[in-house]
Amino acid sequence: MRLDKFLSNAGLASRSEIKHFFKDKRVLVNDQLVRQGKTQIDPSKDIIKVDNEVIKYKPFYYFVLNKPKGYVSANEDDKYPTVMEFFTDLNIKGLTHVGRLDKDTTGVLLITNDGKLGHFLISPKSNVKKIYSLTVDRDLDESLIKQFKEGITLENKEKCKPAKLTLINKRKAILELTEGKYHQVKRMMRSVGYEVTSLNRDLFAFLTVKDLKPGEYYELTENEVNELNKYYR
Repeated sequence: MRLDKFLSNAGLASRSEIKHFFKDKRVLVNDQLVRQGKTQIDPSKDIIKVDNEVIKYKPFYYFVLNKPKGYVSANEDDKYPTVMEFFTDLNIKGLTHVGRLDKDTTGVLLITNDGKLGHFLISPKSNVKKIYSLTVDRDLDESLIKQFKEGITLENKEKCKPAKLTLINKRKAILELTEGKYHQVKRMMRSVGYEVTSLNRDLFAFLTVKDLKPGEYYELTENEVNELNKYYR
């Protein structure tokens, strides 16, 4: 692998910015000064340092964003700000969102450049658990609990898998499901006569936003990544 590509993939800076690292004599390979980005290295064997700090090779990155309102789940959008704007300073190629949350939906959103895992986690085969907190426009009826347990039929006659609805008070509830259909929570509630006025995803798989403020994110630990990869099994 080219050394400049390695440093770029490590998220230090863009390829053009990394050129200055070499000019400024900031890069060492096995404690030897290197002045050219095209130098070939073996990330599994060579020790690369920038400003005397060891740079470790990571092919994939995984983050949880506490998505705020007003941002769309997209890499680019002409009308609204996107969730990827929180990650522009990282200079990590291929980062994207896993699944989508509506513009006004908040909460857990997984961001990664591991496309294979990301696609699998949103596929029907994965059965990833998702938990949402929701508020609706009128009082909730207890009969809804049974309806969701039996499986809601959407407006297009598509049947949803059984889901667990827990009523918190007259207009607030917790919904647990293992699907990821387009606008599913709002469509499920609309099919039984309710409009969702606020929606937050509390959990995706086992991931939460912890103590993050809206717009903040954290990088998953190695153990958390290993747990996500168990969904392949």
